[in-house]
Amino acid sequence: MKLHLVSLGCAKNLVDSEGMLGRLMQTGCNITLTPEEADVIIINTCSFIESAVNESIDTILELARYKIAGSCQRLVVTGCLPERFREAIIDTLPEVDVFLGTGAFDKIVPAVVEPLDGSRCYLPNPDDACFQKQASRTTLSAHNLAYIKIAEGCDRRCTYCIIPKLRGKQKSRYLQDILSEARSLVSNGIKELILVAQDTTSYGNDLKPPVTLSRMLDNLSGISDNIWIRLLYGHPESMDESIIRTISKYRNICSYFDIPIQHVSGSILKKMGRNYSADNLYKLFDSIRSLVPDAALRTTLLVGFPGETDAHFEELLTFIKAVRFDHLGTFVYSDAEDLPSHKLSGHVPHDIADERCEQIMSSQQEISSQINQKHVGKVYDVLIEDAVENNLYTGRTFFQSPEVDGITTIQSQQLNIGTFARVKIIDALEYDLTGEVV
Repeated sequence: MKLHLVSLGCAKNLVDSEGMLGRLMQTGCNITLTPEEADVIIINTCSFIESAVNESIDTILELARYKIAGSCQRLVVTGCLPERFREAIIDTLPEVDVFLGTGAFDKIVPAVVEPLDGSRCYLPNPDDACFQKQASRTTLSAHNLAYIKIAEGCDRRCTYCIIPKLRGKQKSRYLQDILSEARSLVSNGIKELILVAQDTTSYGNDLKPPVTLSRMLDNLSGISDNIWIRLLYGHPESMDESIIRTISKYRNICSYFDIPIQHVSGSILKKMGRNYSADNLYKLFDSIRSLVPDAALRTTLLVGFPGETDAHFEELLTFIKAVRFDHLGTFVYSDAEDLPSHKLSGHVPHDIADERCEQIMSSQQEISSQINQKHVGKVYDVLIEDAVENNLYTGRTFFQSPEVDGITTIQSQQLNIGTFARVKIIDALEYDLTGEVV
């Protein structure tokens, strides 16, 4: 049986997709990159915001044409879209044979290989689901890196976020399970381990006895000196000094701090359900830069939240100009009836929210350009990822996370993909760098 899988959304979704493929390949199924060859098509969906919902539906309808044409025998939709819209999705998408919610990834094998029994939607409680057996996963990302999901779900209740409803409460993985997977990945040639969760810096609080993220990083760092370990999706409330000091302690842990703050205005943060202030954030980023002088800071902002005035937005703009993040992403608030924030007053018109988003990114482009210029003349380790043409390669420094940040282009006669090279930066653009091997 030939399978074609499309994974939408974030890196956490990608890990789920890799786990499902691993289980299916153990049964003898084969992967095909072309949907027209597939006997079964699987779409692992995202529904975090409206654009993600639309992308999921468009992808389902696009791939459903292979089922209508007869080449595809079964269309399976998994993940956040069925979890969010429940049984109502059955009549909306009659082309789909089976829907699996976020608590039903362990049902993927029967959903694909066993005869259909008339049941089309499986939506068990995500809190009752166990982590997929990650040892069997089939990595879909670049062959030199792998994401490791260290926890599932979230205990926070941000009013704009649907994740706790879709993924349940926080469920941290056991430390030994994470270490075992990391060792397996490194032994198979992976050079960068990227730790992900909804709230990575709260890892282990729910375990009995609790395990700190610092302890986990201590253990991971000992697996190999010739890898990078990167932490994504930190939270301002749980990024404490022990985590910062642990990151600064080890050469193989990237001094890269991804901490989405969403906003800085006190009244907006309160409405968002975020329990910190602008002063807390200034102190946090000052502490990181004091303890880790070469730290790269990344954040994510949410503009156009209900009640956001011009004055609130100016507070946010002033803050990013003061902190000067290395990398920054901005989202426009996405409203939906099943969000607590939907009931708030003062919804911001889309055109104003879009204009604020553009203004933030324009300011950040200038900041990123100035920061990148400071890298010129310096030498960094670069993980070589691709050969784009003769004598031209692309890779990343420790301060460039895959997909979301810039890249480094290297001129060289011969570099090996998936290895580290010492590179001197010779030119810089707004987001990308150019270098030469030294």
